[in-house]
Order: sequence, then structure tokens, then C-alpha cells
Amino acid sequence: MSRRLFACALAVVFVCVVAGIGIADEVEILGVKFPTEKTIAGKTLKLNGVSYLKKLGFVKVYAVGLYLENPTQDPKQVIESEQVKYMLTQYLTSKATAKKISEGFVELMESGNPKDLVDANRADIDKYASWLDADMKPGLTSESVYVPGKGITLTYQGQVKGTIPGNTFAQMYYRYNVGENADKKIREGLLGM
Repeated sequence: MSRRLFACALAVVFVCVVAGIGIADEVEILGVKFPTEKTIAGKTLKLNGVSYLKKLGFVKVYAVGLYLENPTQDPKQVIESEQVKYMLTQYLTSKATAKKISEGFVELMESGNPKDLVDANRADIDKYASWLDADMKPGLTSESVYVPGKGITLTYQGQVKGTIPGNTFAQMYYRYNVGENADKKIREGLLGM
């Protein structure tokens, strides 16, 4: 009986090591290390998933991690749930100019959300895009934090740029990252799939 128990325990350890579950304190992707937990706005958030963006098949643009109070693979929960949410994007190239980042953000918000919602929130989209006002270089970051009752705050290259109040814009932001029209690799990575 003890041999059977030992074999089961060994199998569980093997599965955990292979899956990376509960063993490491961080997850690494393209050389960027994401801790499995972060304390944000007084809450302990868990790493929900990580992903990356490459252009032309070889230019590493950024690595990104999504943290939630209550991790989930359900995109609707990521988008609509009222919990503290945090996204950390670390850039890996100096080719990510402010203009490309700002224009790319607007395009993604437009393609990832219903047109009527985009039209109704155009001022907030443009305001957030205006905060993406500096070229990125390897190691520089962009961070977004959603706090229920407050809104979504952007910290860009270590500088707090501002907050878009309420939850509508925040839902649009998470929808373009994990919604049905999101980039498949980004969506699946951030959902931990």
C-alpha cells in the first residue's frame, strides 16, 4: 500500500513540475520573469496567464502578464468581473515608437469592441492613447490596474498617467485583450490556456 501511495505522490509531483503548477515563484517568457503573485491595491493577485507579441515572426515586441484576484479561463469573467485586475507589459524592442503604440491601441480597441461602444467612449479611448506618449525600449513597462469603484489607471514607463473612471472603459480594455476578437495567441496566453 505504501508503494502505491509513493507512486501516486511521485506522479502528482511529476505533473506539477511539467505543468509548472504551484512549484515556481515566477513564470518566464522570452526572458521576462513574471512573479506568480503580486500585491496590488491591497489585494493579493495571482498570475492568470502570460503571452507575448512578435512581429514579422522574429521581432520580439513585448511580453505581457495578467493578474487577477480570482484567476479564470473564462474571458467573460476577466472582462466583466468586479475585482482588482493588473496587466504588466514589458517591452523587448526599441522599434515600439509612441506613435505605433498609440495607434495600435486605438486600432485594437476599435476591432475588439462593438462599434456603438467605441463611438460612445471615443473620448476615453483617445485620452488613454494620448498617455502612450513615449517610445519604448527593452526593459521599459506599461502597467494597467483596474480597481472596482475607481477605474483603470495607466502607469507608463514608471509614471502614473491617469485614471479612466468607471468600469465601461476597463471592460473594453480587457475585451480587446481576451475577447472573441482579440489576438488568438495573446488571448489564449492571458487566459492560461
